[in-house]
Amino acid sequence: MNQFKLFGNLSRWNTQSKADFMMLIVTMLWGSSYLFMQMGLDSLQAFNLIALRFGIAFILAGLIFYKRLIRIDFKTLFYGFILGTILFLVISVVTIGLKFTTISNTGFLFSLSVIFVPLLLALFFKIKPEKKVIYGVTIAFIGIALLTLNGELKINSGDYLIILGAIFYAVQIIVTDKLTKNVDSITLGIIQLGVTGAWGLLFSLFIEKPHLPSTTKSWIAIMALSILCSAIGFIGQAVAQKHTTATHTGLIFSMEPVFAAIFAFIFVGETLPGKGYIGAILILVGVLAAEFNFKNPFMRKRFNKTVDSSEA
Repeated sequence: MNQFKLFGNLSRWNTQSKADFMMLIVTMLWGSSYLFMQMGLDSLQAFNLIALRFGIAFILAGLIFYKRLIRIDFKTLFYGFILGTILFLVISVVTIGLKFTTISNTGFLFSLSVIFVPLLLALFFKIKPEKKVIYGVTIAFIGIALLTLNGELKINSGDYLIILGAIFYAVQIIVTDKLTKNVDSITLGIIQLGVTGAWGLLFSLFIEKPHLPSTTKSWIAIMALSILCSAIGFIGQAVAQKHTTATHTGLIFSMEPVFAAIFAFIFVGETLPGKGYIGAILILVGVLAAEFNFKNPFMRKRFNKTVDSSEA
């Protein structure tokens, strides 16, 4: 009986490990998205870019998983509308903000969503933040100042928008965690893509003059954003979060700015000033401090639970 308990615990650990690994791949893809968005914005306006990115992703994912869409129920459709609307807010402010700041700044500031998750949980669900979250916020705040403040002690408008996008994404992480448990996660992810693209098209029609990309560079950016960063990325997130927690998602997502900075350096030669690197490191340290339990690491806790159950 004890052996069955042991294998049951290992099975659950393996399921969560696979989900966490999937989130790591998704995070790497998202780290590249800022580069592709900046490439796409050279010839497309913000909402036009969003409409194409998520519209194409929705069509491709829908063709692959059409059997799931045929069986869709109202609950999944409604949940997809909610998540797609929140995602549209996230992508809109980040896409617009990227016009006025750097890829590296965007990656590190957007990672603050990891800190905003426990803060929002405390605000709306009365879950008191742990001391490590308070320490993490303090460290990250100092990092933000070093990364973004210029000689006049001002933060540019692009950085403000990225921070707002991080707040919206924290909401999206929490809501996704709540909604993916009782519906088909792949179908939910597909509907989310379609709703986001529909909102982008609607705003583009009223505010911009939508058109197809006119250069090879723009098409590469759109297809990479659609297939890698959207279709695989957001459906992968929905599937992974069905088998892992919002806290785990946030911790893994903290690696995104590292990937973003690497892509920015390799492909466009983007670097930060000296204080910017210090600020970026402090933001990453703050994010990790807010998420990781250094006294009781995840693996040690899992191991202890396994041993206890095997000895019971």
